[in-house]
Amino acid sequence: MRASAGGRLIGYEEAGSGTPLLLLHGFPFTRRMWAPQLAGLTGRARCIAPDLRGFGETPADPPFTMDQYAEDAIALLDALGIIEPVVVCGFSMGGYIALALWRRHPDRVRALILANTRANADGPEAVAGRHAIIGVARRDGPAAVAKQLAPKWLSPHTQRRSPETLGGLEAMAAAQSVEGIVGASEAMLHRPDSMATLATITIPTLIVVGEDDAITPPDVAEAMHRAIPHSRLEQLRLAGHLSSVERPAAFNGVVAEFLARVGSAEQRV
Repeated sequence: MRASAGGRLIGYEEAGSGTPLLLLHGFPFTRRMWAPQLAGLTGRARCIAPDLRGFGETPADPPFTMDQYAEDAIALLDALGIIEPVVVCGFSMGGYIALALWRRHPDRVRALILANTRANADGPEAVAGRHAIIGVARRDGPAAVAKQLAPKWLSPHTQRRSPETLGGLEAMAAAQSVEGIVGASEAMLHRPDSMATLATITIPTLIVVGEDDAITPPDVAEAMHRAIPHSRLEQLRLAGHLSSVERPAAFNGVVAEFLARVGSAEQRV
């Protein structure tokens, strides 16, 4: 589906009813990475999964910044008539956008789920890596980017037992545009450090990480957990960076429990 939102078309998927749950995908994927959640959480929430600017069915129009991605998400919610605060679940790059949403529109965020992500800005090694990916995208195209990034996406367990999972993720990434990949890479490269933001988070927050995540490892998740007051940390066994894809039942389970607790807390108020 596509909606006219904020003067532009945004691709999205919607399923279920109840508490609105905004699912923000990671790089370099599309809303299709949330298929297990759109299928498994519909009894708990109204799931809305947009394609971020430059990915899937959403055109690659500049500017590309975390703040702009956040504004696109707000525009989609407005277009869908969702004006009440929503639960925002951001995976990896989507987590950076979730933190931007909290900074810019705290009145629109009911609770946060930060999955396989980090709050700190890129260090020198990560900056060099972003520039390298931009070069690969421009020179060799999205398929080459996918091939270079794929080895770090999944746990060794998943790579051994489910090679088709990696193949599907590579195909999804390879189908994206050069403009979207470059734009997102530059947006991540220049994103602000959000560590100071963590102490300002006053809403229920769930942090999810895979025990074998090589991109945003457990110690990064633990640092966020310590910095966010009253947050909850869940580490998923046999999962790498794509924990929602590798262990969908476990991921959906902790998210469903969190959604139930968020609802219960609101009812007590």
